[in-house]
Amino acid sequence: QVRLVESGGGSVQTGGSLRLSCAASGSILSFNAMAWYRQAPGIRRELIASVLSGGDTNYADSVKGRFTISRDNAKNTLYLQMNNLLPGDTAVYYCAAGASLPAISTSYYHPGKASASWGQGTQVTVSS
Repeated sequence: QVRLVESGGGSVQTGGSLRLSCAASGSILSFNAMAWYRQAPGIRRELIASVLSGGDTNYADSVKGRFTISRDNAKNTLYLQMNNLLPGDTAVYYCAAGASLPAISTSYYHPGKASASWGQGTQVTVSS
């Protein structure tokens, strides 16, 4: 199974920017869907951005216009450019990849019922 490793998290002030990277141990060409999730303490893990193999992207309303997801198949890497960060963006950010977005979601909420790859997470903290 392809392993995913996130990097680029850190602490910034409100209005700052960060770029998260998610490096895969193998080719990401087999993944039809790749996504970024985040989870704040006591809150359900949420899907915030996704990109399909054809290039279609989608964003949660909370990050639309501020975050940009992209994938570089040649470098086997998924990115998340985060601009105009707000304290509400503070969370652990996870990348995930699978055959489809429903498969990715099912792999998390119903382990064993679908297969997907997840990273270990990277902390993003935004101070006011």
